Amino acid sequence: MTPKTLLASFTAFVCFSALVTGDQAGNQAQSAGGQDQTTFRVSVDLVTTDVIPRDNNGQFVADLSKDQFQVYEDSVLQDIASVVLIHGGRVFNQVLPPPPPPQEGIILPAVRPTNDAAGRVFILFVDDLHMDFRDTSRIRDLFKRISKTLIHEGDLFGIVSTGTSSIAIDLTYDRTRIDEAIKKITGNGLRPSEIINGPDSSQEGPVEVRYRAHVAFSTAGELLKNLQKVTNRRKAVIYVSNGYDFNPYAAARSGQIQDSPFLNRQTGANNCSGSDNSDQCGSRRGNPNEMGGAQFADADLAREEAELTLAANRANATLYTIDPRGLVAGADLDEQVDPVQWQTVLQKSQDSLRVLAENTGGIAVVNTNDFDKALKRIDNETSDYYVLGYYSKNPDPTQRTRRIEVKVNRGDVAVWSRTAYSLPLRGAPAAPAAVAPPPR
Repeated sequence: MTPKTLLASFTAFVCFSALVTGDQAGNQAQSAGGQDQTTFRVSVDLVTTDVIPRDNNGQFVADLSKDQFQVYEDSVLQDIASVVLIHGGRVFNQVLPPPPPPQEGIILPAVRPTNDAAGRVFILFVDDLHMDFRDTSRIRDLFKRISKTLIHEGDLFGIVSTGTSSIAIDLTYDRTRIDEAIKKITGNGLRPSEIINGPDSSQEGPVEVRYRAHVAFSTAGELLKNLQKVTNRRKAVIYVSNGYDFNPYAAARSGQIQDSPFLNRQTGANNCSGSDNSDQCGSRRGNPNEMGGAQFADADLAREEAELTLAANRANATLYTIDPRGLVAGADLDEQVDPVQWQTVLQKSQDSLRVLAENTGGIAVVNTNDFDKALKRIDNETSDYYVLGYYSKNPDPTQRTRRIEVKVNRGDVAVWSRTAYSLPLRGAPAAPAAVAPPPR
């Protein structure tokens, strides 16, 4: 089996410490003419990465030892400090801190610890602003499959929607909350005719399209920011959406296509017939960017996706994107839109979901009706993996982005792992370490 670079879930736990020795402080004080000076030494304490090794048959390899792993950071071999195996949702050789001593006179009921690494954390992201109302029943069926196939006993989960479904369920173990949420899910996406005839901006394209995308990305970014507080758990975001295109149906919106029978329904500003030689229509035909062309639409979308994937990587969360439309042959019959343009929008929206998944170590479930197979694969990837920990040999905080590579000294094993991580910005709080740093 040829190794395939698939980014797996990764987290960089970085702790910054200011250390001053007596000799250093004394020497600097003397050299400065008696003025007290402080020397700060910054170090990276612990980096942990999730690794998924599979054999030639695609089966998870669960018998690897610490000596069989090799981790390189910027081509420098690191000393592995810990190896934790999670297999079938169960954790092996993990060292957990002792529980706090009970207070005298207080008897509390047994509570499931929220930092139990044996369970996983799932966020079900319902992007109803980018799902068709007509697909509501199909979307609800998909979430029923997610509840049955993916969410198991002991898994912590939350549900968030972007639009009128108005779903906001905090992390919980109560599986009945999923059933409550499913009943509220309703698609509320824009139809092609609404996009073509909607208000346009000469600089940014369709106003409503940009607004809805901004709401979706900001909502997802905020929940990923909150996920940073959850440690020692496998975190996955099930991102259900039809995807994004910041400049859909550009030719139709600009009046570029006049003879297509699919566009005879256009009205108002976009209604330019072939016999109309007015300056207004002529200028739109000559410059599609003038009527909502959005010259930098693709670049803006790439920037939004990059910010979201960066937030996911910081939170050690993997995005698994799912397009509930499945296999799509064409637009609805009552949507009089040029099929070539419609296919272009479909391709761009599916590509946007692929980017979000691949850049965070997940998979994109697009252009398929076999959701059960995809959900089982997600279940396997979030249940079987190793967590490798090492203390970085590079203490330079100015080198924020570090490349990592994980290898296994067995020829029949292919390894999937993240290829890089970034230190927090200076002044930003560092993520807590999963394991206490060694004494200095």
